[in-house]
Order: sequence, then C-alpha cells, then structure tokens
Amino acid sequence: MKILVINCGSSSIKYQLINTENKETLCKGLVERIGAVTSIVHQEFKDEKPIKKSISLENHAAALKAIMDLLLEADNEYLHSLDEIEAVGHRVVHGGETFKDSVLIDEDVEEAIEHAFDIAPLHNPPNLQGIRAAKKHLPNVPHVAVFDTAFHHSIPQHAYLYGIPNRLYRRYKIRRYGFHGTSHYYVSRQYFKISGQKKQGSKIITCHLGNGGSITAIKDGNSYDTSMGFTPLEGLVMGTRSGDIDPSILFYLIEKEELSLANVHALLNKHSGLLGLSGYAGDMRDLLEEAENGDRRCNEAIDVFCYRAKKYIGSYMAALNGADAIIFTGGIGENAHPIRERILADLEYLGIKLDKKANNNPKENPKISTEDSNVEVYVIPTNEELVIAIDSAKIAIASKQTPWA
Repeated sequence: MKILVINCGSSSIKYQLINTENKETLCKGLVERIGAVTSIVHQEFKDEKPIKKSISLENHAAALKAIMDLLLEADNEYLHSLDEIEAVGHRVVHGGETFKDSVLIDEDVEEAIEHAFDIAPLHNPPNLQGIRAAKKHLPNVPHVAVFDTAFHHSIPQHAYLYGIPNRLYRRYKIRRYGFHGTSHYYVSRQYFKISGQKKQGSKIITCHLGNGGSITAIKDGNSYDTSMGFTPLEGLVMGTRSGDIDPSILFYLIEKEELSLANVHALLNKHSGLLGLSGYAGDMRDLLEEAENGDRRCNEAIDVFCYRAKKYIGSYMAALNGADAIIFTGGIGENAHPIRERILADLEYLGIKLDKKANNNPKENPKISTEDSNVEVYVIPTNEELVIAIDSAKIAIASKQTPWA
C-alpha cells in the first residue's frame, strides 16, 4: 500500500510517501515557515533530483494543498494520481490516557485529540489542523492517528504516578505519559531482529537523542519507564528544553525576575537546555565544533548533556535489574560518536565496554560494544515514519473489511 505519512508542527509539515509492501520511502518532503510571508517547500522523490520552492502559505490547509499539487507535479514513476494513496497516517504527539494504540480517525477521535490541547499545547493543535486539512484533500481514504504516547501505556503505576495529591491525577490525569514512543518501539524491534534476542525476558535501554531526547527502559518488549513525563519537558537536557529541574526554581525566578507564566514556559522550553547552558547554540554539531576549538561553555554544556544521559542509563539498569543492551538512535545518538563515548565512559563496573573503533563507524556494524562486554551496545537508525505507515496500512485494511465501512 502507498501510505502518506504526515507530521504537522506549529509552522511546518514533514511528509513521506511510503510503500508498506517493501517498506520503501518513495518521497519525502518538508514545508517550513507556514504563515510567514514566504514559505519554503522541499521535496525529493526516490532517485529524483530534490526540488525547493518558495511560496506563500497562510495556514496548514494551504500547505497540504501545496503538498498534494507538488506530489502530482513532480516527474516521477511512483505517483501518478492521488487515488494511488490508500491511507494517510498522522503523527499525534499526545493521546492522553484515551489512546493506547493507533486508531482510525473519526469525529470522536478528533474531539479526544482536542481535549488533550491543555496537556500538549505546542503539539496537538497543529496535529489536529493537519488531520482536518488532509481529510479535506483526501476525503475518500482512511486517516489514522499514531500516538507518540501509545507505546508507553505499559508503564506500571508506580512508575507513572507523581508524588502529588492523588486527586490531581484522578481529576486532571497528571501522570507520566512519555513520548518518542514510535522511535523507542521501532529500534527495540530492530534490536530483536539483529540480535536474535527474544522479547520475553529481555531488558534493554533505548536512547533517542536529538534536539528532543528521551531514554526508555524496556522490559519483555514493553515500555517500563521513560524519562519524559506529563509533557516532553521532563528528563534529559535537550536542545532548548531544560529537562529535570527543581520546581522551586520557578517560584524563585518568578519573584526575582518578575516573570509571567508565559515567560517561564518560553524560558524552559525554548531558551534552556544546550542553548541556555552554552549561550551559543542548541545544535550538538555546533557545540562539538566549538568545544574542539576550546570554547569552555560549549564543552560544559556537552558535559551536562552526557552526565544526565548517563544518570538515566544507570537508574534504568537499577529499575530493570541489569540490561541486555543499550541502543542509541536519533540525530545525536546515531551520528555523534564523541557523545556516545562520553555517555558510556567509566561504566565498566556495570559491564559496559565500548569498542572505540566500532563506535567511530557504526554504519559498518551496528554493534559498538566489545565482545567481552556484559551489556551489548548498538547504534540503530530510527524510522518513525515507517512505524506510522505500517500501523496505518493495517488499520486501513481492517476498516475496509468491516461490514459497516
């Protein structure tokens, strides 16, 4: 099946056209700066020259229309009509407690996604905008929602409850939800294929490290605990997010700096993390380059990033009573070998021994630990879009087989 995968941000849309029969990406694209004076569209069909266009797109509906036009304008052998698209898979960041699996989108599902706006104000609104816009342009195919939070619904209560009055959980569903679920799911399943390890009895730790980052403890193939919480702000130090912080700091800053709630929100989500620590950049590539040139603050930011990741790995080894493997993925996890080395440094007492030569070139062999390491270490590229496409294909086929479809 040809599945169109859509991932809507507040001012951007990422998309891929995937053939689920051979798991091949036929086309991928990105629309940036939606709502600005000039928007930019990037698109690349398989084996074709990439294209880039500057156009005016006032909203997500206009952006989806431009995507559909561009898919047909391109001179390619993979898509000749929109009728060839058999389903649309939508990434939705927050499913709350309602959605434990991917679902066929109907009015009730849209309403539930909207009810989660309060707990995912940066993500769910554009996700829903994209769903409604796509349904207008492709009204006759199934649309499927795939939730970042779904994989983490197996986390036990003692790991997802916070130490606040229980009535607040019952009333407002304040609890750990976790994110990056499709990525943690995908790389864990790839590990099982590569290693031959069976899910039952397995204990692995997956590290999705990018501009946003999270680490997940996976037991018997199911998420057991994860670093992100009620929102994606908790956990690791990230590109611009603070990660874990003493809540009293917020009251102190509000008093000293006379900050509004909106200011605090922006401070923790957009001006903290690697960017705030370095005062230079939130992109690890830039920080590594400047640290190599002797910039002290960039090096300090990297140290904090790696130390926080090391602490989570150690805590999850305690929670799991050991680990069979540690997996790195995401933009930083897959590409920054110095970061992997610094995170795993001095963990020999936990049975983790890194093969530095293998770590420097994981594309030749995804296993980067030594043969005598008690814990295997892998670098496995993630493919969240493929997970969304496969889930969407399964649900689309099932929906067409029901007697009321």
